[in-house]
Order: sequence, then C-alpha cells, then structure tokens
Amino acid sequence: MAETFYAVLLCVFGAIVQRWSVSLGPYSGAGKKPMFGDYEAQRHWQEITYNLPINQWYVYFNSLDNNLLYWGLDYPPLTAYHSWLCGAIANNLNPEWVQLNVSRGYESSSHKLFMRYTVLLADVLIFIPAVMLFCLLCLSGRSSLQKVLIAAVILLYPGLTLIDHGHFQYNCISLGLCLIAITSLCMKHDVLGSIAFVLSLSYKQMELYHALPFFFYLLGRTLQIDTWSGRIIKLAQLGVAVIGTFVVCWIPFLTSIPNFVQVIHRLFPFSRGLFEDKVSNLWCALSVLVKLKNIFTQQHLIRISLWTTVIAVLPSSINLLRKPSEDKFLIALINSSLGFFLFSYQVHEKSILLVALPVCLLITFRPLVCTWFLLISTFSMWPLLEKDGQAMSYLPVMLLFYTVSHHVLHLAKFTGRIKGLFYFSMVGMVIIHVCAATIPSPSRYPDLYPVIISFYSAAHFVCFFLYFNYLQLTLPELGYPIVKHKQL
Repeated sequence: MAETFYAVLLCVFGAIVQRWSVSLGPYSGAGKKPMFGDYEAQRHWQEITYNLPINQWYVYFNSLDNNLLYWGLDYPPLTAYHSWLCGAIANNLNPEWVQLNVSRGYESSSHKLFMRYTVLLADVLIFIPAVMLFCLLCLSGRSSLQKVLIAAVILLYPGLTLIDHGHFQYNCISLGLCLIAITSLCMKHDVLGSIAFVLSLSYKQMELYHALPFFFYLLGRTLQIDTWSGRIIKLAQLGVAVIGTFVVCWIPFLTSIPNFVQVIHRLFPFSRGLFEDKVSNLWCALSVLVKLKNIFTQQHLIRISLWTTVIAVLPSSINLLRKPSEDKFLIALINSSLGFFLFSYQVHEKSILLVALPVCLLITFRPLVCTWFLLISTFSMWPLLEKDGQAMSYLPVMLLFYTVSHHVLHLAKFTGRIKGLFYFSMVGMVIIHVCAATIPSPSRYPDLYPVIISFYSAAHFVCFFLYFNYLQLTLPELGYPIVKHKQL
C-alpha cells in the first residue's frame, strides 16, 4: 500500500513538472495584435463573465461591452461559470487583468503566471486524479505499481500538455470529466457516469464526439435487463440524471427561448466553414485535390458531412448496442470520436485530443498501435504549435513520452509488420520535420509543409479508423479483458 502511495505521488509530481516546464514557454497569440490568440480568448471570457450580467454573456449587447466578433463566448455554460470564477480571482489580485473594455489584449509576466496556474490547478484537481482512478480501478491483469506506471504514460501524453499548458486552453477539464464518466460506467455506476458526462458536455460541446458510445452503451445495458419494469426504472433513473444535470447547468439560459437559441447559435457556428486551418481530417485532405467549396454550397457541405459522419460511426454504434461491454465501449469511444474528427463539420486540429483520450485508455491492450497514434496525433498539431513558438517544448516532450512508453509498455518486444510500419511512419515524420526546418517553402506554396503534415496525418487517421473498427467488431474472439468487470 505504501509503495503504491509513493508511486502515485512520484507520478503526479512528474506530470506536474512536465506541464510546468511547457508552461514556461510562449502561448497562443503572444503579442500578435489585434486578435492575439486562445490565451486572450480565455482572458477575455473572464473579463466578460465577471463584468456583465449573465443574460449578456452570449448576446451581442453592444459593440463596446460584448463584441462577439472579438472572441465572443462560444462554449457551454460550465466554461462560462469557470471563466467567471477565474475572473473573480483575477479581479481580486489585479483589477487591470479583467477591466471591462480597457483590458483587451492585456499581457504581463504576472498575468501569464496567474493564467498558467489556473490551468495547472484544473489539471491537478480534475484530469490527473481521473487518470489515476481509471488506471487503479479499471485496468485488469496488472499490479498496483504497473497501473501507476501506465498512468504515468498517459499523463505524459504530449498533445494535451502542449495544447493546455503551451498553446493555452482548459481541455483537461472536459476530458477529465469525461474520463470520470468512463470510469463510472466501467465500474457499473451508470447514473454517476451519466451525470459526469453531461457535465463534460456542458463544459465543451465537442464532447458530442463521445456521446453516441455513451448513449448506445447505456441503452444496450438497459435492454439487457430481463423485465420491462426493470428497463423502465433504469431508463427513468438515467433520464432524471441527464435532464436534471442539464437543467442545473443551463438554468440561467432556459428562462427565455431567444436566449437559449442564441447560446446554441454561438455553440454551433455553421457559418465558419467545413474545417479550421490545416486540420488533419478527410475534408482538408480532399481540399488539396478538389476545392469542395467551389462545387457545393454551404448547406450541401453540411448535409454531406452529416451523412458521412453518421455512416462512419453507425457500425460501431450498432455493435455496441447489440453487445454492450466495457471493452467494446472503450473502443467505440475511439471509433466515434475519430469518425467525427475525420468526417464532421467545422473540425479544429485540437479536436484530435478527443480521440487521444480513449486511445490512452487502451494503451495496455494495443501498446504499439496506441503509442503510434498518440505520437501522430501530436505531430498533426505541429503547424499550430510552431505558430505558437512551441518548438523548444515539442521535441523534449515527444522524446520523453516515447522513451517512457518504450520502457513501461515493453515496445521492444513487438516484432513483425506492425512494428516495421511504425518505424517507417516515424521516419517519415522526422523527414518532414527536417525538411520543414531546412528547406523553405516555395513562394507559390507558402503552406506547403502544413498541407503535407495534414495529408500525412489524415492518411494515418483513416488507417487507424479502419483498424479500431475492426478491433471492436472482432473483440469477442480476442479473449482478453481490457478493464475489470466489477463494482466498487
């Protein structure tokens, strides 16, 4: 017991050191007027939520106090409440940080320290404990010390650290809440899991990427109950938990239909386009060859992306409904989120973190493939990270993650075609990095390397999508439990 306790402390300390080291570097949009970047977006939301009444947070009240064209709030209420809390603390420390209107674009070393602390605190309070709980409670066939080492691998995943503690966001909160929901379901606490997932969804709407596996897994488990009365009671319990949690989170915005509609409009801005920047999904890769927006109208693109997404995630969802198990549930989370990432509308490059979370949870089941995916997912965000000046952090955390994974997961023991493909892929990744660093892009194609990275990563993601779907559909034949099948 004592050995496990000290191992957990050492693991958490290592994760904090890694995160704090990355946080010493630059952040998104530093000194880049007039819009700056995500760092300024988070600061501005603190300014808006702290100074304006709640009914004006999502509304274009006037061009001065809440100009939605300047980083208007576009995340659900839990993000807004979190911004308000951070804004209140910031105002207590230094009112200039969140002074309405005049604090726009505020930058200082002390404010950067404060903002970095807010992310680290969220990580320490939510995501890191969620990872430790999943590994200690849910992983099967491992000693306690081995589980802590696996948790260390997950916590050292470079993608999340570089985005949250480098670029600057709070993905650790929504992903941590989602992981608590996953752990609860794996431990048969379906109501608690439903509440945690609604909280996650109420923090970031992109958690919809995980919604279908939660829905079909819970529905499938409910249908397995022998009696109709038992099924009805189970559905009622889940319904009350989901609706009740949603109402509690959203109640200030449910007082009027126009106010609620405005929030929804802010959360799902279809007018922005099919994808953001050089995201590594199917639509961005196809746009290199075919300019889709010149062929289809925006409404047609929305419908096309909707139906391709539905078709992509349908096999996994039906399989989970028919055979709901904790193991299939974890793999279905990958298939659903990766299907959404590849085919849905208005995808950001950072959305790959939603796929990385369930991949991390399967890292003991398919160590080499999952490590491969996690490295490629971080590589796919390189154009964004380079723009932020994260090069000095990127290489060390990538090497650290691979080194720890190699030793903890015993990657050296793997042989055969998969390992050959892994090394071939890694060599390709290194070659792209070296070329980008030494050979300037032609003036005619200034985005050459971001496009190459997007195309290279998207090709990998399509292959991973096919692989994990095959894995889920053939899982009963594998005979290896990924998670424990027990209650607390």
